[in-house]
Amino acid sequence: MEGFQLIATGAGIPSRIVTNDDMSRIVDTSDEWITTRTGIRQRRFCAEGEDAGSMAIEAARQALANSGLDPARIGCCLCATIAARYLTPTNACLIQQELGLPQDIPVLDINAACSGFIYGAAVARGLLASRNDPARPYALVVGCEQLSRLMDMTDRSTCVLFGDAAGAAIFKLSDGPFAVDLGARGDMAIKVPEGGPIQMDGSAVFRFAVDALPRSLHTVLQEAGLTLDQLDWVVCHQANSRIIDHCIKKLKADPAKFYKNMDRYGNTSAASIPVALHELAESGRLTPGMRIACIGFGGGLTWGGMVLTVGPRPTAQE
Repeated sequence: MEGFQLIATGAGIPSRIVTNDDMSRIVDTSDEWITTRTGIRQRRFCAEGEDAGSMAIEAARQALANSGLDPARIGCCLCATIAARYLTPTNACLIQQELGLPQDIPVLDINAACSGFIYGAAVARGLLASRNDPARPYALVVGCEQLSRLMDMTDRSTCVLFGDAAGAAIFKLSDGPFAVDLGARGDMAIKVPEGGPIQMDGSAVFRFAVDALPRSLHTVLQEAGLTLDQLDWVVCHQANSRIIDHCIKKLKADPAKFYKNMDRYGNTSAASIPVALHELAESGRLTPGMRIACIGFGGGLTWGGMVLTVGPRPTAQE
């Protein structure tokens, strides 16, 4: 099976930092309560002039700049989100217009909640393979959420968990190991009516997540013909540190291999995995040839896993 390489990343992070102490002045909670149960210490909310569209565009712009690619080389553009600026035009169309991407390529938003970035990457890979356009062999995939506008700030069981952010990645079909695992079960443990607010059965979601994460990771490793020891990083959806810790223990895995950043951003749904990938890339901890598993889980209920490799920055001849 043809592989999938991660070429470049970007992020759009709002300027407003909201700490747990800030949240305790809004709702009956505390830094100690939030941190011990979730690992979250702060999150970002959009300030005036920032929204889902502006974050998505910034993340995509950074990814394109970091790739060194001409916009004409992008073969499809997808944005995973449940909180787009408009129902239409989509966030992906806003990105296409702002970055000057080709007009004769597939451009769409996709909604699989916290698994959305993995779903988006899988759809993008399929579009690249089916179109088989040698002039445009790259996919731009963005995960973007403005969850602050969908929260009930009097519901302490949910409002302390979520944040706003966008992350982006550019991918290319390539040689190398690859696997994808996607699934869903219609379940109302997390629901967001039109316009909000987010409603969640936290205990049910926790039980789902601690089963879905290791199961999906096992599936993609088996399909790719790899072991956990052969991975350089496992990047999970950043919902709750206890979920990831529970799965590390269940897998008897090395905790250092599982990246975490929910302490700084909270749960940013579809943005959490690409933001984490961007942090790894920016800190020099992603190098060509590395093998990564990305695992998402969340509303739908949905899950998604993917094994891919880190590719080199494209040359002028590619």
